[in-house]
Amino acid sequence: MKDKEELLEAIDDVIAPKKRLDLRYLLSTYLIMAFVVALAFFKIYIHQQIYYESRHIAKLRAERDLLKEENRVIKSSVEAIRFKNQISDTIFDEE
Repeated sequence: MKDKEELLEAIDDVIAPKKRLDLRYLLSTYLIMAFVVALAFFKIYIHQQIYYESRHIAKLRAERDLLKEENRVIKSSVEAIRFKNQISDTIFDEE
């Protein structure tokens, strides 16, 4: 019976050898995992920076649009004052 078990174990080793993990395989696996995690954190950081910059750009665009509108209102107000001034000048010139 013992010979039979030894023979079966020997056949098992030939057919499906037992794989043992060595230190080099373990270190390379950890290194690859650390590299993937570092890339993931880098990607998250880049996306976060892009998000904050786009928020800043949107804020600046809103301020620019507000200033353009304010400039348009001021120009029309100045034009109205000029027109009023020209009319009053002509009225005073006639007298």
